Amino acid sequence: MTIELVDGKAGVAHISSEDKAIIHQAKFSKSDVVFDWGDAFKCTMGSANKATIGTGCASIQGLDWHITAAESVTISNGSQGVKRNDIICAHYHRDSSNGNELVNLVVLKGSPNATAAADPTIPSGKILSGAVDAYMPLWRIPLDGITVGTPVRLFTPRGALWDSVTQTCQLKFQDTSSFVPAAYGASNTITVKDGLIFVDLASFRSTVKVGDFTVWLFKAGVKPSRTVSLGCVANVNGVAYGKQARWNTDGSVTIIGGVGSSDIVQCFQRIIPVPDGVEFV
Repeated sequence: MTIELVDGKAGVAHISSEDKAIIHQAKFSKSDVVFDWGDAFKCTMGSANKATIGTGCASIQGLDWHITAAESVTISNGSQGVKRNDIICAHYHRDSSNGNELVNLVVLKGSPNATAAADPTIPSGKILSGAVDAYMPLWRIPLDGITVGTPVRLFTPRGALWDSVTQTCQLKFQDTSSFVPAAYGASNTITVKDGLIFVDLASFRSTVKVGDFTVWLFKAGVKPSRTVSLGCVANVNGVAYGKQARWNTDGSVTIIGGVGSSDIVQCFQRIIPVPDGVEFV
C-alpha cells in the first residue's frame, strides 16, 4: 500500500526520516534552507585555523537539524604565494549497516591556485534517492597565502513559516546618475505570494545608451533558482514599444534591448505566475 497517514497512530513505530523529508520538501522547499533562528550559523574566525559556527536551525533536503551551542571546525594552513577557497558544510551521513543518521560540520578543502581561488566541488548526493552522504554549503573561507579573509555566507536566512508566506526581493538602481529614479517611484520590489510574482519596478530617466543591461541590482531578500522572464514591464515615453525584462538568479533585473541616452522608461506593475520548477532562496 502506497498511502500512509504519516502523523496518524498505526500501532507500531512507522514514521521515518524519509516520511518527514518528503513532507518538508513539499511544504517548504526542495532546496536546503537556513531559518532565521539563534545566530543563524554566524561564522567567526578565532584564528587562522579555527572557525566557529554559532547556533542555528536548518533543513538539509527536508531533514531538520540545528546547533544549540557554538561549534568549531579546523581550517588547514594556507601556503605562501597561492590562494584557496574552503567551504564549511553541514554533512549528512547515513550508516548503511544500521540506518542511523547524523549531521556534523565538515570543511571541504579547495585546490591552491597561484592566481584565482575556486570553490571545491560540493558532492551532490540526493538523500531520497538513497545517497548515504549529502552536503549543505554554509560558508566560504578564502585564503590568500597564509592570510585568512572574511568568511562569505552562502545562504540567505528565511523567516518563520508565517513570515515566509510572502517572499520579497528588494532591488536598487545600478547607478542613479545613469538611471535617474522618478520623483515618486514604485517600491523596486519583486514579491512572490500564492504562486504569483508581483513586479513593482520604479520608473526612471536614462542618461546612457546601453544594450541588455542590469538596471536593477539585488539588495536583499530572495532570488529565483532559475532566470524568470518578467515579460513587458515598461513603456518608453513617446515611443510605441515596450520593454521586457528578466529576473536573474543573482537577484538582479535586466532590461532586454537596453535603453537610449534620453529615454524616459515608465514602469508599470505586473503580475505573472511562478514558472514550474522555480524556487526562491
